[in-house]
Amino acid sequence: MERIWAVGAMSGTSMDGVDTAELLTDGSDIFAFGETGYRPYAEPERAVLRAAMGKWQGDPGVAEAANIVETAHIEALRPHGKKLIGFHGQTLAHAPGAQGTHQAGNGDVLAEALGAPVVWDFRTADVGLGGQGAPLAPAFHFACARWIGAEAPVVFLNLGGVANITWVDPRVDQMDAPGAMLAFDTGPANAPLDDLVRAATGADYDAAGQLAAGGRCYAALSEAVLEHRFFGELPPKSLDRNELSHVLEPITTLPLADALTTLADVVGRSVARALAFCPEMPAQVLVAGGGRQNPTLMAALHAHISCPVNPVETVGLDGDMLEAQAFAYLAVRVKAGLPTSFPSTTGVGASVGGGRISRPTSEV
Repeated sequence: MERIWAVGAMSGTSMDGVDTAELLTDGSDIFAFGETGYRPYAEPERAVLRAAMGKWQGDPGVAEAANIVETAHIEALRPHGKKLIGFHGQTLAHAPGAQGTHQAGNGDVLAEALGAPVVWDFRTADVGLGGQGAPLAPAFHFACARWIGAEAPVVFLNLGGVANITWVDPRVDQMDAPGAMLAFDTGPANAPLDDLVRAATGADYDAAGQLAAGGRCYAALSEAVLEHRFFGELPPKSLDRNELSHVLEPITTLPLADALTTLADVVGRSVARALAFCPEMPAQVLVAGGGRQNPTLMAALHAHISCPVNPVETVGLDGDMLEAQAFAYLAVRVKAGLPTSFPSTTGVGASVGGGRISRPTSEV
């Protein structure tokens, strides 16, 4: 298969900004990592995005949010030239089995502005065929496990707004083979902590976990959260950003530091619960996403998980850019006609290639 330099762009549920990352791949193996970039959202932009959370196409405020997403991505991607682009968009609502899934941002707009082909709308096909539409990074995680030379099962844990894991067995040759992967959302991660800090202090997040470090953990409250049916459901499964807000409410009424510490404990317990669904305990858990920079959150993982837990940097990966790199990888898979999600990662009935390709009119 042809090796292609692609660039992926990711705007996650933390809504802090747009990550961009280049990757050389044939849609199967990773050959090189390239330039990265970041375009932060200004506070007025974040306010518009937050106001659109939970809304669907045509709802008030959605067009304004989509315009911000498109503008920010065009600015973030322009320095990367004319490479194939993987554009995720900004998830505003996610309800597989009901309304579907909604990512703001139109790939046609980006393709025309940047003069490059854009692969986008990665989730709709999966949801339409009965899948959860998430998580989508597992195919890339499988390639990463091979790239780092893993010889035993490993888990990639992404601590974004929501936490998700990919269990990978690198001893299996093909990612679509039985027993190669299992992936699913495990529960809340940064989203409730960030929302609480923003409401109490105006800051976007608890920098370096300084507020949480002085808190007390109310274990009974965090244990009660895990009684919610989501945590007992068999994977694959996915979670909307604010789906468990009502369940977390008793914790959010605690003093700020105590609430943050207890929410971190919820994350640690829920990830540990999730590992029990895996075919076997991994040799290690590799953590990506902003949550890995919160010592209290990492301590909660160490407290509840029996195997080693380390940031992905310990194996030579970039925890800030892993998801952007994933969408560069997925863009090449879509171009090559390869599947992007699987029964073991989203619960879809059969392996499916999501995404559609928009080209600038100059290439049509």
